[in-house]
Amino acid sequence: MFKINKDENRISRLETKKFSDLGFKERENLQEWLANEPNSLGEELLIIQKEFDGFDDTRERLDLLAIDKDGGLVIIENKLDDSGKDVVWQALKYASYCTNLNKAQIVDIYQSYLNRYSDGGDAAALISEFLDGQDIAEIVLNSGNNQRIILVAASFRKEVTSTALWLLGHGIQLQCMKVTPFAMGDDLFLNIEQVIPTPEAKEFMIGMNAKEAEEKSTVVEMKNRHRLRLEFWDCALEAMNNSSCELYKNVNPSKDHWLNAGAGYSGFRYTQIFGSKEVRVEFVMANKEMSINKHAFDKLLISKEKIETAFGSQLQWLRLDDKISSRIQISYKINGYDKDNWAEMVAWLVANMTKLEIAFKGPVLELKTR
Repeated sequence: MFKINKDENRISRLETKKFSDLGFKERENLQEWLANEPNSLGEELLIIQKEFDGFDDTRERLDLLAIDKDGGLVIIENKLDDSGKDVVWQALKYASYCTNLNKAQIVDIYQSYLNRYSDGGDAAALISEFLDGQDIAEIVLNSGNNQRIILVAASFRKEVTSTALWLLGHGIQLQCMKVTPFAMGDDLFLNIEQVIPTPEAKEFMIGMNAKEAEEKSTVVEMKNRHRLRLEFWDCALEAMNNSSCELYKNVNPSKDHWLNAGAGYSGFRYTQIFGSKEVRVEFVMANKEMSINKHAFDKLLISKEKIETAFGSQLQWLRLDDKISSRIQISYKINGYDKDNWAEMVAWLVANMTKLEIAFKGPVLELKTR
Protein backbone atom coordinates (compact mmCIF):
# COMPACT_ATOMS: atom_id res chain seq x y z
CA MET A 1 0.00 0.00 0.00
CA PHE A 2 1.22 3.49 -0.88
CA LYS A 3 0.49 7.00 0.33
CA ILE A 4 -0.07 9.64 -2.38
CA ASN A 5 1.68 13.00 -2.13
CA LYS A 6 -0.35 15.29 -4.38
CA ASP A 7 2.04 18.25 -4.04
CA GLU A 8 5.09 16.28 -5.15
CA ASN A 9 3.19 13.93 -7.45
CA ARG A 10 4.83 10.92 -5.80
CA ILE A 11 3.82 7.86 -3.84
CA SER A 12 5.46 6.47 -0.71
CA ARG A 13 5.27 2.87 0.41
CA LEU A 14 3.63 2.23 3.76
CA GLU A 15 5.43 -0.24 6.00
CA THR A 16 3.59 -3.51 6.56
CA LYS A 17 3.35 -4.35 10.25
CA LYS A 18 2.25 -7.20 12.50
CA PHE A 19 -0.34 -6.66 15.20
CA SER A 20 1.90 -8.38 17.73
CA ASP A 21 4.83 -6.08 16.93
CA LEU A 22 2.59 -3.08 17.47
CA GLY A 23 1.37 -4.43 20.80
CA PHE A 24 -2.24 -4.78 19.64
CA LYS A 25 -4.41 -7.55 21.06
CA GLU A 26 -7.30 -9.52 19.63
CA ARG A 27 -9.98 -8.65 22.15
CA GLU A 28 -8.90 -5.22 23.39
CA ASN A 29 -8.09 -3.80 19.96
CA LEU A 30 -9.21 -5.64 16.81
CA GLN A 31 -12.52 -6.68 18.32
CA GLU A 32 -13.25 -3.15 19.55
CA TRP A 33 -12.39 -1.63 16.18
CA LEU A 34 -14.85 -3.91 14.40
CA ALA A 35 -17.52 -3.54 17.08
CA ASN A 36 -17.44 0.24 16.70
CA GLU A 37 -17.04 0.29 12.91
CA PRO A 38 -18.74 -2.89 11.60
CA ASN A 39 -19.23 -1.34 8.15
CA SER A 40 -15.47 -1.72 7.70
CA LEU A 41 -16.29 -5.35 6.81
CA GLY A 42 -17.83 -4.15 3.56
CA GLU A 43 -21.52 -4.07 4.42
CA GLU A 44 -24.00 -2.60 6.86
CA LEU A 45 -24.02 -4.69 10.03
CA LEU A 46 -25.61 -4.09 13.41
CA ILE A 47 -23.47 -5.45 16.26
CA ILE A 48 -25.81 -6.90 18.89
CA GLN A 49 -23.32 -8.52 21.27
CA LYS A 50 -19.63 -9.17 21.87
CA GLU A 51 -18.08 -12.03 23.79
CA PHE A 52 -21.46 -13.74 23.53
CA ASP A 53 -21.70 -16.84 25.72
CA GLY A 54 -25.43 -17.42 25.92
CA PHE A 55 -25.29 -21.05 24.81
CA ASP A 56 -26.72 -23.99 26.72
CA ASP A 57 -24.30 -26.53 28.26
CA THR A 58 -21.14 -24.76 27.10
CA ARG A 59 -19.09 -21.81 28.27
CA GLU A 60 -17.70 -21.04 24.83
CA ARG A 61 -18.09 -17.49 23.60
CA LEU A 62 -18.04 -15.99 20.13
CA ASP A 63 -16.27 -12.70 19.46
CA LEU A 64 -19.00 -10.62 17.78
CA LEU A 65 -22.61 -11.33 16.93
CA ALA A 66 -24.33 -9.13 14.35
CA ILE A 67 -27.48 -8.74 12.25
CA ASP A 68 -27.24 -8.07 8.52
CA LYS A 69 -29.68 -6.11 6.35
CA ASP A 70 -31.68 -9.26 5.65
CA GLY A 71 -32.27 -9.89 9.35
CA GLY A 72 -29.81 -12.79 9.39
CA LEU A 73 -27.33 -13.51 12.16
CA VAL A 74 -23.63 -13.04 11.41
CA ILE A 75 -20.97 -14.74 13.53
CA ILE A 76 -17.69 -12.79 13.45
CA GLU A 77 -14.53 -14.52 14.68
CA ASN A 78 -11.35 -12.46 15.00
CA LYS A 79 -7.75 -13.60 15.05
CA LEU A 80 -4.61 -11.48 14.90
CA ASP A 81 -1.51 -12.34 12.86
CA ASP A 82 -2.48 -16.00 12.30
CA SER A 83 -5.93 -17.48 11.84
CA GLY A 84 -4.90 -20.72 13.55
CA LYS A 85 -6.02 -24.08 12.20
CA ASP A 86 -9.27 -24.51 14.16
CA VAL A 87 -11.02 -21.19 13.50
CA VAL A 88 -13.45 -22.65 10.94
CA TRP A 89 -14.54 -25.44 13.26
CA GLN A 90 -14.91 -22.91 16.07
CA ALA A 91 -17.08 -20.60 13.97
CA LEU A 92 -19.22 -23.48 12.68
CA LYS A 93 -19.96 -24.52 16.27
CA TYR A 94 -21.05 -20.99 17.12
CA ALA A 95 -23.25 -20.80 14.03
CA SER A 96 -24.93 -24.06 15.00
CA TYR A 97 -25.47 -22.78 18.53
CA CYS A 98 -27.15 -19.65 17.14
CA THR A 99 -29.55 -21.53 14.87
CA ASN A 100 -32.27 -21.77 17.52
CA LEU A 101 -32.22 -18.13 18.63
CA ASN A 102 -35.66 -16.62 18.07
CA LYS A 103 -36.68 -12.99 17.63
CA ALA A 104 -37.43 -12.36 21.31
CA GLN A 105 -34.08 -13.83 22.35
CA ILE A 106 -32.21 -11.77 19.76
CA VAL A 107 -33.90 -8.57 20.94
CA ASP A 108 -33.00 -9.48 24.55
CA ILE A 109 -29.38 -10.14 23.54
CA TYR A 110 -29.15 -6.74 21.86
CA GLN A 111 -30.88 -5.02 24.79
CA SER A 112 -28.29 -6.51 27.13
CA TYR A 113 -25.54 -5.19 24.85
CA LEU A 114 -27.07 -1.70 24.79
CA ASN A 115 -27.49 -1.63 28.54
CA ARG A 116 -23.88 -2.64 29.10
CA TYR A 117 -22.04 -0.77 26.38
CA SER A 118 -24.28 2.07 25.13
CA ASP A 119 -26.09 3.43 28.21
CA GLY A 120 -29.32 1.77 27.19
CA GLY A 121 -31.70 2.25 24.27
CA ASP A 122 -34.70 0.46 22.78
CA ALA A 123 -33.33 -2.69 21.11
CA ALA A 124 -36.53 -3.49 19.21
CA ALA A 125 -36.78 0.07 17.84
CA LEU A 126 -33.12 0.15 16.81
CA ILE A 127 -33.39 -3.20 15.03
CA SER A 128 -36.49 -1.88 13.24
CA GLU A 129 -34.62 1.28 12.27
CA PHE A 130 -31.63 -0.74 10.99
CA LEU A 131 -33.96 -2.84 8.83
CA ASP A 132 -35.33 0.28 7.10
CA GLY A 133 -38.20 1.02 9.45
CA GLN A 134 -40.10 -2.25 9.18
CA ASP A 135 -42.49 -2.98 12.04
CA ILE A 136 -40.74 -5.23 14.54
CA ALA A 137 -43.79 -7.50 14.43
CA GLU A 138 -43.22 -8.06 10.71
CA ILE A 139 -39.48 -8.56 10.85
CA VAL A 140 -38.13 -12.08 10.44
CA LEU A 141 -34.84 -12.55 12.29
CA ASN A 142 -32.47 -15.50 12.00
CA SER A 143 -34.54 -17.34 9.43
CA GLY A 144 -33.83 -21.05 8.92
CA ASN A 145 -30.24 -22.27 8.80
CA ASN A 146 -28.86 -19.24 7.00
CA GLN A 147 -26.45 -18.02 9.67
CA ARG A 148 -23.37 -16.40 8.15
CA ILE A 149 -19.75 -16.55 9.23
CA ILE A 150 -17.07 -13.88 8.85
CA LEU A 151 -13.50 -14.82 9.74
CA VAL A 152 -11.07 -11.95 10.33
CA ALA A 153 -7.28 -12.39 10.49
CA ALA A 154 -4.01 -10.99 9.16
CA SER A 155 -3.26 -14.31 7.45
CA PHE A 156 -5.12 -17.55 6.85
CA ARG A 157 -3.59 -20.99 6.94
CA LYS A 158 -4.04 -23.26 3.95
CA GLU A 159 -6.24 -25.67 5.91
CA VAL A 160 -8.54 -22.74 6.72
CA THR A 161 -8.80 -21.42 3.17
CA SER A 162 -9.27 -24.90 1.74
CA THR A 163 -12.08 -25.69 4.20
CA ALA A 164 -13.68 -22.29 3.64
CA LEU A 165 -13.82 -22.81 -0.12
CA TRP A 166 -15.27 -26.29 0.34
CA LEU A 167 -17.98 -24.94 2.65
CA LEU A 168 -18.81 -22.17 0.20
CA GLY A 169 -19.30 -24.76 -2.49
CA HIS A 170 -21.83 -26.49 -0.25
CA GLY A 171 -23.91 -23.42 0.42
CA ILE A 172 -22.41 -22.28 3.74
CA GLN A 173 -22.19 -18.48 3.78
CA LEU A 174 -18.64 -17.78 4.88
CA GLN A 175 -16.21 -14.92 4.26
CA CYS A 176 -12.52 -14.50 5.06
CA MET A 177 -11.45 -10.90 5.65
CA LYS A 178 -7.72 -10.15 5.65
CA VAL A 179 -6.68 -7.30 7.97
CA THR A 180 -3.26 -5.71 7.54
CA PRO A 181 -1.79 -2.91 9.66
CA PHE A 182 0.49 -0.37 7.97
CA ALA A 183 2.68 2.39 9.32
CA MET A 184 4.22 5.59 8.06
CA GLY A 185 6.14 7.34 10.79
CA ASP A 186 3.88 7.58 13.80
CA ASP A 187 0.73 7.16 11.69
CA LEU A 188 -0.94 3.73 11.64
CA PHE A 189 -3.37 2.48 9.01
CA LEU A 190 -5.55 -0.61 8.68
CA ASN A 191 -6.52 -2.27 5.41
CA ILE A 192 -9.42 -4.73 5.35
CA GLU A 193 -10.06 -6.80 2.24
CA GLN A 194 -12.19 -9.80 1.46
CA VAL A 195 -10.06 -12.65 0.18
CA ILE A 196 -12.65 -15.46 0.23
CA PRO A 197 -14.76 -15.41 -1.79
CA THR A 198 -13.28 -12.85 -4.15
CA PRO A 199 -15.68 -9.99 -4.95
CA GLU A 200 -16.34 -11.41 -8.42
CA ALA A 201 -17.10 -14.87 -7.06
CA LYS A 202 -19.26 -13.39 -4.32
CA GLU A 203 -21.49 -11.58 -6.82
CA PHE A 204 -21.90 -14.77 -8.81
CA MET A 205 -22.77 -16.78 -5.70
CA ILE A 206 -25.21 -14.15 -4.50
CA GLY A 207 -26.95 -14.33 -7.85
CA MET A 208 -27.18 -18.10 -7.73
CA ASN A 209 -28.45 -18.07 -4.15
CA ALA A 210 -31.04 -15.44 -4.99
CA LYS A 211 -32.25 -17.50 -7.94
CA GLU A 212 -32.49 -20.61 -5.78
CA ALA A 213 -34.33 -18.73 -3.05
CA GLU A 214 -36.75 -17.29 -5.58
CA GLU A 215 -37.56 -20.74 -6.88
CA LYS A 216 -38.39 -22.05 -3.42
CA SER A 217 -41.90 -21.74 -2.12
CA THR A 218 -42.54 -18.70 0.08
CA VAL A 219 -43.78 -19.05 3.61
CA VAL A 220 -47.60 -18.93 3.68
CA GLU A 221 -47.62 -16.01 6.13
CA MET A 222 -45.38 -13.97 3.84
CA LYS A 223 -47.59 -14.72 0.85
CA ASN A 224 -50.63 -13.51 2.75
CA ARG A 225 -48.80 -10.37 3.80
CA HIS A 226 -47.76 -9.67 0.22
CA ARG A 227 -51.32 -10.11 -1.00
CA LEU A 228 -52.56 -7.77 1.73
CA ARG A 229 -50.06 -5.09 0.78
CA LEU A 230 -50.88 -5.36 -2.91
CA GLU A 231 -54.56 -4.97 -2.11
CA PHE A 232 -53.96 -1.97 0.15
CA TRP A 233 -51.66 -0.18 -2.28
CA ASP A 234 -54.17 -0.75 -5.07
CA CYS A 235 -56.76 1.13 -2.99
CA ALA A 236 -54.31 3.82 -1.93
CA LEU A 237 -53.00 4.48 -5.44
CA GLU A 238 -56.49 4.71 -6.89
CA ALA A 239 -57.35 7.38 -4.33
CA MET A 240 -54.00 9.13 -4.80
CA ASN A 241 -54.38 9.25 -8.57
CA ASN A 242 -57.88 10.72 -8.21
CA SER A 243 -56.49 13.50 -6.02
CA SER A 244 -54.50 16.61 -6.85
CA CYS A 245 -51.27 14.79 -5.94
CA GLU A 246 -49.58 13.46 -9.08
CA LEU A 247 -46.47 11.94 -7.49
CA TYR A 248 -47.63 8.35 -7.91
CA LYS A 249 -49.19 8.51 -11.39
CA ASN A 250 -46.67 6.00 -12.78
CA VAL A 251 -46.27 3.84 -9.68
CA ASN A 252 -47.76 0.35 -9.46
CA PRO A 253 -49.00 -1.51 -6.36
CA SER A 254 -46.24 -3.37 -4.55
CA LYS A 255 -45.85 -6.27 -2.13
CA ASP A 256 -43.46 -4.13 -0.07
CA HIS A 257 -44.54 -2.11 2.95
CA TRP A 258 -43.44 1.09 1.20
CA LEU A 259 -44.05 2.99 -2.05
CA ASN A 260 -41.59 5.55 -3.41
CA ALA A 261 -41.96 8.50 -5.77
CA GLY A 262 -39.13 10.69 -7.04
CA ALA A 263 -38.62 14.18 -5.63
CA GLY A 264 -36.71 15.60 -8.59
CA TYR A 265 -33.32 15.40 -6.87
CA SER A 266 -30.99 12.45 -7.19
CA GLY A 267 -31.63 9.96 -4.38
CA PHE A 268 -34.39 12.03 -2.78
CA ARG A 269 -37.91 10.64 -2.67
CA TYR A 270 -41.38 10.80 -1.19
CA THR A 271 -42.29 7.55 0.57
CA GLN A 272 -45.54 6.09 1.88
CA ILE A 273 -45.33 3.42 4.59
CA PHE A 274 -48.03 0.81 5.29
CA GLY A 275 -47.41 -1.08 8.52
CA SER A 276 -49.33 -3.24 10.90
CA LYS A 277 -49.45 -0.47 13.52
CA GLU A 278 -49.15 2.76 11.55
CA VAL A 279 -49.13 4.54 8.23
CA ARG A 280 -46.49 7.15 7.48
CA VAL A 281 -45.39 9.64 4.85
CA GLU A 282 -41.75 10.66 4.53
CA PHE A 283 -39.43 12.94 2.63
CA VAL A 284 -36.28 10.83 2.34
CA MET A 285 -32.77 12.00 1.44
CA ALA A 286 -31.01 8.82 0.30
CA ASN A 287 -28.33 9.88 -2.14
CA LYS A 288 -25.38 7.46 -2.33
CA GLU A 289 -23.20 10.21 -0.84
CA MET A 290 -23.88 10.59 2.87
CA SER A 291 -22.52 14.16 2.88
CA ILE A 292 -25.11 15.25 0.31
CA ASN A 293 -27.95 13.93 2.45
CA LYS A 294 -26.70 15.55 5.66
CA HIS A 295 -26.03 18.85 3.89
CA ALA A 296 -29.54 18.85 2.40
CA PHE A 297 -31.09 17.97 5.76
CA ASP A 298 -29.24 20.83 7.49
CA LYS A 299 -30.32 23.30 4.79
CA LEU A 300 -33.95 22.19 5.09
CA LEU A 301 -33.75 22.35 8.87
CA ILE A 302 -32.98 26.07 8.62
CA SER A 303 -36.41 26.43 6.94
CA LYS A 304 -38.14 24.10 9.41
CA GLU A 305 -40.65 26.68 10.61
CA LYS A 306 -41.57 27.68 7.06
CA ILE A 307 -41.89 24.06 5.93
CA GLU A 308 -44.03 23.02 8.89
CA THR A 309 -46.24 26.09 8.42
CA ALA A 310 -46.78 25.09 4.79
CA PHE A 311 -47.46 21.51 5.84
CA GLY A 312 -49.87 22.55 8.59
CA SER A 313 -48.36 20.72 11.57
CA GLN A 314 -45.09 19.61 13.12
CA LEU A 315 -42.96 16.96 11.44
CA GLN A 316 -40.40 14.54 12.86
CA TRP A 317 -36.89 15.48 11.69
CA LEU A 318 -34.47 12.54 11.68
CA ARG A 319 -30.92 13.43 10.65
CA LEU A 320 -29.72 9.87 11.47
CA ASP A 321 -26.06 10.76 11.89
CA ASP A 322 -24.96 7.12 11.89
CA LYS A 323 -26.87 6.31 8.69
CA ILE A 324 -26.32 7.26 5.07
CA SER A 325 -29.84 8.62 4.65
CA SER A 326 -31.90 11.22 6.51
CA ARG A 327 -35.64 11.71 6.53
CA ILE A 328 -38.48 13.96 7.64
CA GLN A 329 -41.76 12.24 8.42
CA ILE A 330 -45.15 12.17 10.07
CA SER A 331 -47.02 9.03 11.12
CA TYR A 332 -50.49 7.97 12.17
CA LYS A 333 -50.94 5.13 14.66
CA ILE A 334 -53.62 2.67 13.58
CA ASN A 335 -54.22 -1.07 13.13
CA GLY A 336 -53.09 -1.30 9.53
CA TYR A 337 -54.11 -4.90 8.94
CA ASP A 338 -57.74 -4.26 9.88
CA LYS A 339 -59.43 -3.62 6.54
CA ASP A 340 -62.18 -1.65 8.27
CA ASN A 341 -59.53 1.04 8.86
CA TRP A 342 -58.31 1.20 5.29
CA ALA A 343 -60.60 4.02 4.12
CA GLU A 344 -59.39 6.20 6.99
CA MET A 345 -55.77 5.25 6.36
CA VAL A 346 -55.95 5.94 2.62
CA ALA A 347 -57.58 9.33 3.22
CA TRP A 348 -54.80 10.19 5.70
CA LEU A 349 -52.06 9.16 3.27
CA VAL A 350 -53.54 11.16 0.39
CA ALA A 351 -54.04 14.28 2.49
CA ASN A 352 -50.61 14.20 4.12
CA MET A 353 -48.62 13.22 1.03
CA THR A 354 -50.31 16.08 -0.84
CA LYS A 355 -49.31 18.51 1.93
CA LEU A 356 -45.80 17.04 2.12
CA GLU A 357 -45.17 17.58 -1.58
CA ILE A 358 -46.42 21.17 -1.37
CA ALA A 359 -44.28 21.88 1.70
CA PHE A 360 -41.06 20.50 0.20
CA LYS A 361 -41.38 21.29 -3.50
CA GLY A 362 -40.03 24.83 -3.18
CA PRO A 363 -37.23 24.06 -0.69
CA VAL A 364 -36.05 21.12 -2.83
CA LEU A 365 -35.90 23.35 -5.91
CA GLU A 366 -33.80 25.78 -3.89
CA LEU A 367 -31.41 22.94 -2.99
CA LYS A 368 -30.90 22.17 -6.67
CA THR A 369 -30.04 25.77 -7.53
CA ARG A 370 -27.49 26.25 -4.70
